Amino acid sequence: MDSGYYAACTALMSRMQALDTVADNLANLSTSGYRSQHNIFQSVLAGMKGSSGSPLNQALNDYGVLGGTRLDSSQGTLQRTGNDHDMAIEGPGFFVVKSRSGEVYTRDGSFQVSRDNQLVTAAGDPVLGENGPVTILDGPFTVSSDGTISVNGAIAGKLKLVEFDPGTPLQSQGQTYYSAPGGSPSAGQSSTVRQGALESSNVSAVSSVVELITVQREAEMMQRALALFNSEMNKTATQELPRVNS
Repeated sequence: MDSGYYAACTALMSRMQALDTVADNLANLSTSGYRSQHNIFQSVLAGMKGSSGSPLNQALNDYGVLGGTRLDSSQGTLQRTGNDHDMAIEGPGFFVVKSRSGEVYTRDGSFQVSRDNQLVTAAGDPVLGENGPVTILDGPFTVSSDGTISVNGAIAGKLKLVEFDPGTPLQSQGQTYYSAPGGSPSAGQSSTVRQGALESSNVSAVSSVVELITVQREAEMMQRALALFNSEMNKTATQELPRVNS
């Protein structure tokens, strides 16, 4: 009985964590360059102390835990904005940004030029080029498909684009920033820059709402199971304790 209680408790905790992931996706439905995250569940069979146990016992000890999240790398829709400071990436690449915690990566190209003539993100962090922070002097500028920046017809630098091998564990750092294991980024070869456009979030509103309802129902089922186990344990205790004391 207690095995089933702990299994239901673990399942409830994993569903509550999953709800946080789905809620985060829905909250960033309109965030430019946002990458949705999907829950990854793992099944852990508790040790049976050398015995295989009955099918029921194995089922009670089959713990479902949240193994983490997987970043959805699918391309979001590119939307024209008409703002020369806005940039989108078509392909698997990322822009490189220098944040307080070091180099991070983003798909959100809603950039602007600071008072120091540096190209920065909406959070004010410098966007990096191949030779450091990108500087844009006064005057009209254009960005070619490979990230080369030209100001008044003269080349002023080139955006640093990186790509990652499939399966690279990117970790969200907030504000559409992602970090990656050292040595994993490589120069962007399959990505192109589109000036005057932004990539929309790749979160599917319909799929996320369906997932939210499903996880909520699973959490409610685990709550009812816990209540049932608790009721049965209390009943057993009230019946057995008088016998022990007698």
